[in-house]
This record gives sequence, C-alpha cells and structure tokens, in this order.
Amino acid sequence: MGTQLYNIGITGLNAAQAGLITTGHNISNAATPGFSRQQVILGTNDPQLTGSGFLGQGARVETVRRVYSQFLSAQVMEAQTQNAEYASYSDQISALDNLLADQEAGLSPAMSDFFDAIQSVSASPTSLASRQSVISSAQAMTTRFNSLGQRLDQVSASLNGQISGAVTEINQLVSQIATYNDQIAVAQSTTGSTRLANDTLDARDKLIAQLNDVVRVTQLAQSDGSINLFIGNGQPLVVGGSSFNLTATPSLEDPSRTQVTYTAPGGAVLRLQEDTITGGKLGGLLAFRRDTLDNAQNALGRVAIGFAEQFNAQHKLGQDLNGAAGTNFFNVLAGKALPSALNSTVAAAQVNVTISNSSDLTTSDYHLSYDGTTYTLTRQSDNVSWSAATLGGLPPAGSPQGFTLDSGSTTLAAGDTFLIQPTRSGSIDLRTVLSDPRMLAMAMPLATSATLSNTGTGAISAGTVTSTTGLPLAGNITLTFDATNNVFNVAGGPGGTLAFNPTTDSGGVSYTLAGQGGFTFQMSGTPRNGDTFVIKANASGQGDNRNLLALAALQDKKTLAGGATGFQGAYAQMVAEVGAKAREVKVNQTAQGVLLSRVTESQQSLSGVNLDEEAANLLRYQQAYQAAGKMIELASRLFDTLLNIGG
Repeated sequence: MGTQLYNIGITGLNAAQAGLITTGHNISNAATPGFSRQQVILGTNDPQLTGSGFLGQGARVETVRRVYSQFLSAQVMEAQTQNAEYASYSDQISALDNLLADQEAGLSPAMSDFFDAIQSVSASPTSLASRQSVISSAQAMTTRFNSLGQRLDQVSASLNGQISGAVTEINQLVSQIATYNDQIAVAQSTTGSTRLANDTLDARDKLIAQLNDVVRVTQLAQSDGSINLFIGNGQPLVVGGSSFNLTATPSLEDPSRTQVTYTAPGGAVLRLQEDTITGGKLGGLLAFRRDTLDNAQNALGRVAIGFAEQFNAQHKLGQDLNGAAGTNFFNVLAGKALPSALNSTVAAAQVNVTISNSSDLTTSDYHLSYDGTTYTLTRQSDNVSWSAATLGGLPPAGSPQGFTLDSGSTTLAAGDTFLIQPTRSGSIDLRTVLSDPRMLAMAMPLATSATLSNTGTGAISAGTVTSTTGLPLAGNITLTFDATNNVFNVAGGPGGTLAFNPTTDSGGVSYTLAGQGGFTFQMSGTPRNGDTFVIKANASGQGDNRNLLALAALQDKKTLAGGATGFQGAYAQMVAEVGAKAREVKVNQTAQGVLLSRVTESQQSLSGVNLDEEAANLLRYQQAYQAAGKMIELASRLFDTLLNIGG
C-alpha cells in the first residue's frame, strides 16, 4: 500500500510540477509578440484491478498544448495584411496629394500667372516689356510642368527601390519559415502529432504574420505540421522545407519600372501580374503605382501636350510685330513607344507616336502587338482593343485616341510588342521655344476697313482667322454692296457673292471666306448701293490684339477630354481624383485598423496570457504540489511502520 501511495504521489508531484513550469513559462512570455499561452493536458493512469475493484494509479502529463485557434489567427492575418496594404498606399498617396495641391509647388498658380500676363498685354500690344513678361511667365510655367513631372518620376523611382526592398524581405522570411517547417516536421515525427513544438510553432506563425505585413499569402497546413505558402495565382513560396524566391527586375516593356518575377521549382522565371500581388506593403506599393501614380503622370502629361498643341495652333494663326506669321510658342511634343525586350527586332524596329488631336487624348497607356498579319492596339485602362492590317489603321478613325502610329522606315516582325505612352513624358518634355518678345503673335494677319466714301451705316467686324490656308493674302478682297440684289459682290480672293438683306440682316450676319485663312467676319447695319468694304493683309499688327484675346480665351476653353474640360479644369480634376482617392484610402485604413484591433482582441482573449489567471494557476499548482508531497511523506511513514512490524 505504501508503494502505491508513493507512486501516486510521484505522479501528482510530476503533474503539479509540469503545471508550475508551464504557468511560469506563460508568465515569462506575457509580453512576447506572437506567443500563445500553453496548457498542461493531464490524463489518468490505467487503474489496477484488485479483488476489491479497480484502484487508481494517479495521473500523467499527456502533453503541453498551446491555446490556439486557426480560424481566429486567419482572421487576424487577413486584417493585418489588408491594413498594411492601406497603410502603404496611404503613405504614398498622401505625399502625392500634398505635392499636387500645394499652392507653391502646384501647377494651377503658374498657369494662372501665364494667362494673367497675356491679359496684361491687351492694354498695350506693342509694349516689349509686357510681351517679355508673357515669355517669362511661360518659362516659369514650363519649369513648373517639368519639375512636377520630374518629381513624379522620382516617386516612381523611389517605388522601384521600395518594391526591391520588399522582395528582399519576402525572400528572407520564406527562407526562415521553410527552416522552421523542417524543425517542426522533425520534432513532431519524433514525439508524435499530439506533442507539438509549441514555441517553434509560435515562432513560425510570427514569421508568417511578418510576411503578411509585406504581402498576402495563402496557407495550406500539412499532416507533418509544416505549412505551405502561396502567392499571387497560386505560385508556391514555401513547400515543406523548400523556399522559392521572388526577384525585382526591370520590366520587359518599360525598363524604368520594376516588376516582380517568380522563379518556379523547375527554374523557369515567371512575370507576376501586378494585380495578383495584393495585401501588405508590397500590394499597397503596386496598387498605388498602378491605380494612382500612372494616371497622375499621364494626366499631367496630357495637360502639357494639350496646352502646347492648342496654344501653338492659335499662336500660328496670329501675326507678330515684324508682320510675320506666328510660330510655335512651345515645342512640339510626341508620345513614346517602348519596345519589349523580347522583340526579335528590338535593335531596328520602332514605332513613332504622333499627337494628332490633343482633345481626344486619354490618360491611358496602350499595348501594341503584331502577329505577322494583324496589328492590335489595346487600351490598358479598359482593355478595349482595335485591330488593323496596317499600323496606320490604328487607332481607328471611328474611335480616335488623339495620336497616330507609324513605323517609319522600319518593319515590325511577328511577335513584336510595344508599350505606347502617348502622354507620359509630356510634362517633362515641355519647353518654351519662343524667346523674342517681338515674335509674340498678338495680332491677326488680316484686317478689315470700310471705305470712307460709304454713305450707309453698314459695318464690317475685325474678324478672326481660323486657319493659315491661303495666307499671306495675295491682294485685297473688296466687298461691294448691290442693293438691287441684296448681295455683296466679292472681288479678289474666292470671288462670288455674299447674300445680305438690310431689312432682315442689319443685326449682323457672319461669313467665312474659305481658303483665305478661313477668315470669319460679320456684316451689320444698313449699307447703301455701292458701299465697299476691304479685307486686306495686316501691315504690321500694331495696336491689334485680336489673336491675344483668342490666346487668352484658351484659359477657359474646354479643349481636353473630348471638349469636356480645359487645361486648368483637367489639372484640377487630376488633383481632385488624387485627393478623393487619398481620402478613400485613409478611411479604409482607419476602418481596417478598427477591424484589426477587434479580431486581435478576440484572438488574444483566447491565446493571450492573462496574468490574473496565471497567478491563480500558480497557487493551485503550488497547493497540488504540496499535497502530493504530503502524500509521499505519508507513504514513507507507512512504509516505515511496516518495517518496524517486521523488526
């Protein structure tokens, strides 16, 4: 009997000691990140059959189990990776929003200053000082375009570095996770599936949580205790004790853009689609670049290209102080076509992107491919595609995109692809090329006058020029009123007659002389028979500000996005879109942070260490230990009694 009591006491002592050790371990790791509290699982030893029935044989320690819920941990990791993505996106877009909306660094003040300078010349069109201020303001504005474009390029370059850093961090983590997989598999194969390597499991889960902070991964638990991890569309990062690396490499289409590639188990290198890499810091960086930065760069470039093209077009309709036709005020901008590094003719084949109508430009990039027979152009913003047998048929006339394509004297080969960026570099490439204030074309090349001998009240407006066709005017064009037939007989120029009824048309009738600069003018009043009016070349443009007013009107004219907005409106829209997206991401980040806090609380309420509870366990196990000790002491006394009887 003494022996049985002694053995039972020993089992109780061992059980209490295991409880004390486990409780102490929990208390020591109460503040350790990723630690899951542990529990001693006790079992009853097999009873001994006697003539009086089964007598108990004490307790045994079955295992030490960590208190853990795969469901709650999965919720925490999902909330964590989404929160990290929003945080990364928010950091990037907030800086961009502040840059674009800044009154000192933004574009709107510079554009307003330029148009204000143009307006100031209207009071004195011949003032060289006022004209010089226009050129100076234009140079300041183009510098602002350039600096904004360069700043966005710097943001893009910074993203490349951050993407590379994230990829390096991912590779380090997956390598460590694979090592833990090996250790766990060996430990559990030795001790059995019911005896878990609790602290090693916690350490691995902590690394997986860190990995989810960088990029979202999916998990698949294995029977040996290891966990396989996958990224993107199912590419394995960790399989058992093996890990597979990601690589940050220059894009095949755009070398200035870092993309993520994956080295498959067989050694093949796969380019991962950006939209499949989600969650974590890396997902936020890629989403910001794809959904915000690219659009902002293209939108800013579109404003620059539209401004240059349309201002140049109007300026060339004017006449400068030297009497010469206006020239380009800004340089002529073009789009870019970047050949894929896989093109068979990359050294020779080229594609030229010419801006044909800035009003039709979008803010999207395009993908051009050639299969040896058909050219296909795909707009990347919505994946709308057009196909043509010749490159010149793209984009199609029925769906103008604001640019035309040609390959010059080169020939594309089957399989060649190009990334078409019609507007991406517009803001960086913009320059003010006019430097002589006398060459500022503020006047119109045509002027009108009424003959002094006219006896009626007929009047002719100063008119406007809408094209350069037929200019400079070879000779005067005379309009003589024929009261009998109610027409103006046109001598010179296009000739012919212009109908005018003084009774019904005295309020004004507009006419256009096609082929003579597309000259549009208005006749009004009541001319008498024989009254004449003259349209002639403007001698020097002294005191004429008609083209200046037309240039100034471009500030509010809706000439971009198919006539939906103007230059400043398009820039304001871009700033508003970035600002709205920044607020949206910030709201999502806040909401996700609240969700993360709640699911973390739920998880910690189960797996976290409660010091009050552990203190109670200490007392309980201490008392159990002392009671077991008393039992052993009692067994020893009983045994001594037996020995004394025998003596």
